[in-house]
Amino acid sequence: MRHVEISVRPETRDPVLEVLDSEQIDYTVVPTNDSSEYESLVSFTLPKSAVEVVLDELERAGLGEDDHTVIVTADMVISRKFGALKDRYTGEVLDDQRLARNELYAESEGLMLTIPIYVTLTLVSAIVATAGLLLDSAAVVVGSMVIAPLIGPTLAASVGTVLNERDLLWTGIVYQVLGVGVAIGGSAAFAWLSKSLFFVPPGIEVLEIDEVSERVLPNLLSLVVAFGAGIAGVLSLSTGTSVALVGVMITAALIPPAAAAGIAIAWWIPNAAVGSLILVFVNLLGVNIMGLLTLWAMGYRPQTRSETGIARQLVRRRVVGLTLVILVLSTFLIGVTWATYEHASLENDVTTEAEAVLDSPAYQDVFLAEVELFLEEGTPFEPAIRIEEGSLLGEPRRIVITVEKPVDDEYSELISELDERITDVTGDDVRVDVRFLEYDTS
Repeated sequence: MRHVEISVRPETRDPVLEVLDSEQIDYTVVPTNDSSEYESLVSFTLPKSAVEVVLDELERAGLGEDDHTVIVTADMVISRKFGALKDRYTGEVLDDQRLARNELYAESEGLMLTIPIYVTLTLVSAIVATAGLLLDSAAVVVGSMVIAPLIGPTLAASVGTVLNERDLLWTGIVYQVLGVGVAIGGSAAFAWLSKSLFFVPPGIEVLEIDEVSERVLPNLLSLVVAFGAGIAGVLSLSTGTSVALVGVMITAALIPPAAAAGIAIAWWIPNAAVGSLILVFVNLLGVNIMGLLTLWAMGYRPQTRSETGIARQLVRRRVVGLTLVILVLSTFLIGVTWATYEHASLENDVTTEAEAVLDSPAYQDVFLAEVELFLEEGTPFEPAIRIEEGSLLGEPRRIVITVEKPVDDEYSELISELDERITDVTGDDVRVDVRFLEYDTS
């Protein structure tokens, strides 16, 4: 419910009261003092779903910015007529829940912080996220998401587009670009400093850290996170529910990948840096496009019909542009998703063949320990790039099968049998190595 107070000028008093009378809205009129430029103060209470409709009628009747309108939340109204009014304005799904156009604009504008505070909070969030990734601490990473104020700019850009408020639109876009730049740059600087000052062990393989590896090779499921964040963010804003909690989800789609990109840049791992940067921008674009579509589907439009046409064209251009960019970037996600599937299938096939060989009675004391796929050739004891540590777009060049065997037992034929069975699956281009681990039984 909303309580509306309008300080009206002499020429707008009667038109305003005529609209309220025609809508059967209870109101009170209090005369102002002689020194005021306003003739009287008109107060009335509306269901949330009626605010936009009634204000539009009042504006058509002459209410303007020279009058003074204040809308506040009302916790309770005791009135038989108000119940009938509420029933009359209860419409379709979300109509009785969503904010009025003016309230939506005010709420989205209120989420925009000043530049110094916005940059500081984003930088702190990125640094904390980088520390959490290097510590492999999911709790610290989640904590970093609470700090970042990225939900404001993403929602402001969408609201500015559908309402044809160019200032709000461009402010949201500038803030988003600035926030992502600060997050990536701050993460890279902090990661480099941590590496230089030995805050992390020297020679650490950062891509072996689970929290980092999850964000350097994204797949198509990342789009689901971005789309869900965009829809949830708009619904939380437009219905007046907790925006702060949903903001954590939007931040989750942006800050940790930005921190992973900073780490990859600091350690100069180009493939990982490209993958995490693509994840950042895909998520950012996904949040924006779903925010636009959700607001438009909820029926938000500019106040005047002429501006509605302009807003429709603006929304269409933005949706088409964002969709094209997402499709281009998604080629990488599709490649990673397909390569992940191919490598997982290959590893499963190799494991199945190796287990089939070891099921023979001759190898009853031999057990399969591990199957590893590598991007480089070399001996089983040489450093190499594992599939999950490098680019998933690369083809495996070597497979290392690790088996456990009793001490002093020789299985010279096992190597050839494994090589023959696995070569049938992988082809001659992939080298098969067998590593033996000896065990003894007390």
